[in-house]
Amino acid sequence: MKLKQLLDKSMQSLFGYLVVGGLATIVEWAGFWLFSEKMGIAYLLATTFAFAISTFANWLFGRLLVFRGKQAQSLLREILSVYLASVVGLLLNLLIMFLLVQLFGVEKMIAKMAATVLVFAYNYLVRKLIIYKK
Repeated sequence: MKLKQLLDKSMQSLFGYLVVGGLATIVEWAGFWLFSEKMGIAYLLATTFAFAISTFANWLFGRLLVFRGKQAQSLLREILSVYLASVVGLLLNLLIMFLLVQLFGVEKMIAKMAATVLVFAYNYLVRKLIIYKK
């Protein structure tokens, strides 16, 4: 495959994952707001719940829109791989949330948004290079 074709395909994949990530981010932020602000759940636990739900949304949207036809394993194993990889993302997310809220006094929802942006690249690279590699 020529370099230009490879770059075009990579850019399409990245753009698709940005859309998927955007949809999953909406799910995550809405879940965090619901759990934290409306249900009064502690922000780190709310972060965990919202992240678990958005991981499923990310897998589903990614499978439908970006990584179609790249299933190299059973569906259950694929979902488990995504969740296992997401554990590191969750730990990064929790660490960033804790640091921003506790040490820097950043408002919880702003901290959640910053954590999401910082963990995005990790999530994309793990899926692209490990879970759905050819």
